[in-house]
Amino acid sequence: MNSVLPVMMNESIELNQPTQKTTQTLIALYCGSRFGNKPIYKEKAIHLARSLAEQGFGIVYGGASIGLMGQVADTVTEYGGEVVGVIPEFMLDYEIAHNTLTELHIVQTMHERKAMMAERASAFVALPGGLGTFEEILEVATWGQLNQHQKPMMLYNVNGFYDAMIAQLDHAVAEGFLPPQHRAKLIVCNHADQIINAIKNLASPKQFIA
Repeated sequence: MNSVLPVMMNESIELNQPTQKTTQTLIALYCGSRFGNKPIYKEKAIHLARSLAEQGFGIVYGGASIGLMGQVADTVTEYGGEVVGVIPEFMLDYEIAHNTLTELHIVQTMHERKAMMAERASAFVALPGGLGTFEEILEVATWGQLNQHQKPMMLYNVNGFYDAMIAQLDHAVAEGFLPPQHRAKLIVCNHADQIINAIKNLASPKQFIA
């Protein structure tokens, strides 16, 4: 085990830890528990989820049945993909856990949720979302910067949603706080096909590395 994740990975998952049933490569999708104000966000989420399933990938995500989170789970399932959900117990009342997944893990903390998703995923994609989505993709990018994994990381820049974040990252490079080689690891994708190609063409280890 590496130096970044030991506290998170060693926490007890007592509430619900079903046997792993998946056979497909899983892609972590970070996205909102809302749909946003424009139909394009839902439309592009459906298209990406369908494309992943049709290419033989499954997903691991936050376990909710609402918003873009619920939509990607429903779509991947509809098109024959496997879906793993991970949700903390305290969020069950307002995120509403999905009840038709391949696996649903109910954990105790956000740390457990993120660690389990990161461990099960072979790549990470951030769709539009709010604070939780921003935090999740930036944390996994930080782990990449610290050499804890070599897995592909992508921003799905639907409708220019991530333009401001991309500009901030570039500003951090320009101001000397973010090395350009680490900025380059966070791939900006404007179309689902770019995400599929990145996942298919970038070799990455199955496990986190020390």
